[in-house]
This record gives sequence, structure tokens and C-alpha cells, in this order.
Amino acid sequence: MSKWYPKKGRVIFHVDMNSFYASVEMAFDPSLKGKPLAIAGNPEERKGIVVTSSYEARKYGVKTTMPLFEARRLCPDLIVMRPNFERYRTASKEMFKILAEVTDLVQPVSIDEGYMDVTGCAEQGAPPEISERIQKRVYEELDLPCSIGIAPNKFLAKMASDMKKPMGITILRKRDLPVKLWPLPIAEMHGVGEKTAEKLKKLDIETIGDLAKQPVLDLKRLLGINGERLQNRANGMDDRPVDPDAVHEFKSIGTSTTLAEDTTDDTEVRTVLRKLANKVEARMRSKEVLAKHVQLMIRYHDRKTITRSRQLKDYIEKADDLFSIAMQLFDDHWNQVPVRLLGITASDFAEKSEITQQLDLFSFEQYAKKEKLFEAIDDLTEKYGHNPFKKLSTPKESQVTTSFQKDFLDDYKKE
Repeated sequence: MSKWYPKKGRVIFHVDMNSFYASVEMAFDPSLKGKPLAIAGNPEERKGIVVTSSYEARKYGVKTTMPLFEARRLCPDLIVMRPNFERYRTASKEMFKILAEVTDLVQPVSIDEGYMDVTGCAEQGAPPEISERIQKRVYEELDLPCSIGIAPNKFLAKMASDMKKPMGITILRKRDLPVKLWPLPIAEMHGVGEKTAEKLKKLDIETIGDLAKQPVLDLKRLLGINGERLQNRANGMDDRPVDPDAVHEFKSIGTSTTLAEDTTDDTEVRTVLRKLANKVEARMRSKEVLAKHVQLMIRYHDRKTITRSRQLKDYIEKADDLFSIAMQLFDDHWNQVPVRLLGITASDFAEKSEITQQLDLFSFEQYAKKEKLFEAIDDLTEKYGHNPFKKLSTPKESQVTTSFQKDFLDDYKKE
């Protein structure tokens, strides 16, 4: 087994579920198998967004984040379903249970992917044998396909798992980089977004190999310290451990939503920001933290995106405060152009148990009056599972928000 388990190295798996939401729906209803299927945030709305799609739909060009009207134009027979998040959570938890039976060193990074360190699993066989058993169990027990990357570190394992989909198993060693990794377009490199790829192309960096060989000073001038980090990755260097406790760590709590229609309606903006503030408050409460920094994200109809933030003097935790600050930021920075997406993020946290609120002379009485109301609402929310005092401005839950992946990790932490 020494061939597979070097004394000074590691063996890392990246397990990536294939077309996860669509695959779960197919497992639940086998009549959907082999058909073009898309999961969309709001199928009834013309501007609904595709969350994920089956491989049959992808053959027609249907892609994640594509407007639903465009997906239907490309694939007239497209079957569109709303997401069933409870179903996806259940499937994900069962998948991670299978991984945990192989090793304790499992790090979930989202609802449908995670890393495993199998360096200490030599008694279970060679890594390809272990990965085949995992893939087979997930498919036979859950009826779900997955791809697995095998490599000496997390970056290479992640890149490997993307190389064969669906149901692929790929081994990527450092000696394989010139043939398997370096010829790939730079935009396909994990950690390189669209904007970074555009910047790199200014240095004539078109492939991952170009990045690997570029003088590091050029990259630092262009991207700062991130330039050197990306070059190290391109050369197969990544010393990050698989950390099961990483799921407990967080630096910010945020959520965003794509509007059903691009809008300039102030009332609609207020309604959406109120809903987002409520969600951020709920997640802050579950983590028992207070925030001192609030950021607003605005994406316009032409996809131009801006973020504006405010550092606060005192810690906050209530949706009213989050909403008020977000609304002020919107009023100060909105350019009157139609809005496509809005998001609120809280950060700069302190644990609630460690903070004693400093009530100033003019606000303490008002806050004290509200506090019993807040406590009563929290008690009723815990008793009935939802806030019984719904605001009239709160819209229906029709949009898929970006916080779902983070919420899953929150739930995983609690178990």
C-alpha cells in the first residue's frame, strides 16, 4: 500500500454530487429519469432563475443561473420544478453519513460536496477501491450519482472531481499536472472567478499552465498576495488540512434574492430588504452573535453589482436595525436604475454572551420597553416553529436565496 499512502504525504478525496437537486428529484420520482429537468426558484415567473439542471437539460445549453425563459427557449420540453429543500437536506445528511463511515476526517463545504482525508485508511484498501465503494454505496442506497477526485491535497482533489461527470473517479497527482491540469482554460481553475480571469488575460494568461509559469512579481502586482496563492495552486501546492471543525467557523452571515422582475419601486425594495433582514436576524440568533458591520449588495438589470457597507458604533442583533441600515445604504447609493438582486450581510461578530449592551441615556427606556415584546415573540416563535406576528409587507417565499447552503452547514454543525 506504500504506493498509495506515502509516509510524508496525504490522500485527499473531494466528493461532488452530480446535478444534486435534480438527481434527488429523480430518485424521488424515477419517471423523471432521462428527461430534461430544471430546478428553478419560481417556475411561474418569467424571470425565474435555474438553480440546477439535469445532464439531459444541459445538453441543450441549460445552465445554472440562466433565466427560465431562456432555458425554455433552448429546451421547449424542459420540465421545471420548484426546489424541495427538506428533501435535499435529508439526502445530503444520508450522503455524509456514508462518508463518515470511512473516516472521521470529513469536511462538508456545501450541501452537495465535501473533502475526506483517507491517509489513515490503508487497511480499507487502495484509494481507488475506497472511492469506488463510496460511489457505489451512494448510488445504490440513495440512487444519487457522484464524482470523486483523488489527490495529495484539497485543491487538486477539487479539480479532479470536476474532470469526469457524472459518476467519474479521477486521480490527479502532481506529476500529472502538465498533461491533465495545465492545458485547461484559466477560467476553469477553482478559485478563479470571471473578473480574475479577465485580469489574468491581460498578462496573456489563457491556461492554468500559463499561470503556473508566470513570474510571481507580475502576479503580485496584478492581484496582490492572491496572485502568489493562485500560482501555488496551479503548481499543485496546497497545505490546507481537511478540517471537520471548519463547518463551525464563519466570518459573515448574509442572504440575497433575485427579484421576480427588475424594479425601481421603492415599496418593493423595502419589502425585499425587510424579508432579507428577518432571515439574517434568524441566523444570527441561531449562532447567538451580534454584529457591528452591515453590508448591502445591489445588482442592477445589466448585472453590474455594487456593495456598500457601514461600520457601527454598537453591536446589533434585530431585524429592525439591519433593515434600517440597509435601507439607508440603499437610499444613499441607489442610482435610480432598475434593480435585479438585493442582499444583506452582517459581520464583525461578537458572541452574545460576551457582550453587555451599553444603553445610552436617550435610548435605554425605549429599548427596555421593546425587550419584553422581543422576548415574547421569540418564545412564541420557538413554541410554534414560526413567527406568529407576520409583517404585512413580508412577501411569499418564492425565491431561492443564496443562504440555503450556509443554513445547511449551520444544521450540520448542530448534529
